[in-house]
Amino acid sequence: MIELLGVIAAVALPFWNIPLIITITQRQSSKDISLTWTFGVLGCLVLMLPAALRSPDVIFKIFGIVNLLLFAVVALQVVRYR
Repeated sequence: MIELLGVIAAVALPFWNIPLIITITQRQSSKDISLTWTFGVLGCLVLMLPAALRSPDVIFKIFGIVNLLLFAVVALQVVRYR
């Protein structure tokens, strides 16, 4: 039961990036979002991915993959609307 809740949370947490993606797209501006912050977070997620993929922990794997994919879309939108 605890592992199932962990998997659900690991998948759900990165989906909180979607409102940010939508907001940037609707406003067609990302001026209020720091490029340093954006690429800092993206860089950390990229560096964390190999550890997530090698981990026997399914929750960490799912979180690492989904979080990187959705935050990459955030970074793309930030650059696109800059």
